[in-house]
Amino acid sequence: MIAWMNWTPSVAIFFAVIAGILAFMTVYEVVSPCTERKGFLPISTTRGDRLFIGLLSAAYIHLAFLAVSDITLWVALAVSVVWLLVLLRWG
Repeated sequence: MIAWMNWTPSVAIFFAVIAGILAFMTVYEVVSPCTERKGFLPISTTRGDRLFIGLLSAAYIHLAFLAVSDITLWVALAVSVVWLLVLLRWG
């Protein structure tokens, strides 16, 4: 059915982590509903908004690392995780 996709361990882990994050955020939202708040971002956002912006930013961070450097993508991952944590906390 989905044999056309190259399911390497890295790809499977990536999708599993994203699914886990979405499941956690869903349960967290049901248990503790959030309200919009304004942080350093120029718009009022909810936790879900900040997660979406963080995941989208992580994609662009990785693309930038691929485009302009030969540094390993583990560094891009570290930068992305730090950015996501900052964004979720203060964004």
